[in-house]
Amino acid sequence: MLDLRTEVEIDAPVERVWEILTDFERFPEWNPFIRRIHGKMQVGSRLDVLIGATGTRPMRFRPTVKAVIPNRELRWLGRLGLPRLFDGEHIFQIEPLGSMRTRFIQREQFRGLLVPLLARSLNRDARRGFEEMNRALQARINVPPATRPGTGKA
Repeated sequence: MLDLRTEVEIDAPVERVWEILTDFERFPEWNPFIRRIHGKMQVGSRLDVLIGATGTRPMRFRPTVKAVIPNRELRWLGRLGLPRLFDGEHIFQIEPLGSMRTRFIQREQFRGLLVPLLARSLNRDARRGFEEMNRALQARINVPPATRPGTGKA
């Protein structure tokens, strides 16, 4: 098993972080790592996700949503081929650090026969993608809504 973990502290309440994290429609506007998500955010549903760190070829996969705990956690499980060949459970956690500060944690637990063969590139590319997304989420939250692209306001 390989467990990747990154985190960032954000000057915003957990509700604001959750709002941006779960607004899948707007991901292409700000997210350099998870470039697109389609689907319903409910346990058992399948998502259509396009993912890839900057400088890598994006990969499309269809994970199953495993947990949705508003303002706390979003979790999905993606597979490459058969179960236990290459499984990745992606976990987004949101922890309050006070009323106006939040810790955003992004993790993925990789399991399966192919993990040892891919561990080096996962540690390099997936970790970089997590960090890129964390910084972009932090920046997105710090942009006032009236000046965000796609809001129709200048």
